[in-house]
Amino acid sequence: MSYTHIKRVLDIVVAIILSIIFLPVWVIIPILIALSSPGPILYKHKRVGIQGREFFMYKFRSMVLGADEILHKQDKKLLKKFKSLDWKLEAKDDPRITTLGRILRALTIDEFPQIYNVLAGDMSMVGPRAYLKKELVEQTRKYPETKRSIDTVMQVKPGITGLWQVSGRNEVSFDKRALLDAQYVKEMNLWTDLRILLKTPQAMISKW
Repeated sequence: MSYTHIKRVLDIVVAIILSIIFLPVWVIIPILIALSSPGPILYKHKRVGIQGREFFMYKFRSMVLGADEILHKQDKKLLKKFKSLDWKLEAKDDPRITTLGRILRALTIDEFPQIYNVLAGDMSMVGPRAYLKKELVEQTRKYPETKRSIDTVMQVKPGITGLWQVSGRNEVSFDKRALLDAQYVKEMNLWTDLRILLKTPQAMISKW
């Protein structure tokens, strides 16, 4: 059996095991989200996957309703800061995040619904970051040296966790993140995937 087939089997097995282990999360978190702020339980956003194909990535909603419009159309200072920090903001500095959302993000619970993306075949448990299309356009313009790395990244499915996530998470700038993602693609194998999976809980805890 090839690595690709083993990786897919590993994705499905790990996704099912995590779904069972964290069954209470699937029951409790939607209730808390519904009670804490108006809006849908899940948030979906188009991301770029393998070969540049876009797909909807799912998360538990951690922001107020209309968060994207607030960022891109209403708050120019926030958008400028967002882009200057390589398309990310610290939760404590982001007024769009709800009180419950800050807890979900600190515990990485908001990303649990991506297990569905893994089962659907859009993502893997381990892989590069699932980038936004606009993010790739603007960031490769800002860091032109990353274009080759991004071309390499587009050869595989994005992952829930990956090399850059266990190497500094949000503290990693786009250019370094792209290099780490490309490095993973060039060296990817079963043992690398298992090592990253085992390191992921520690990386999650380090956010607290």
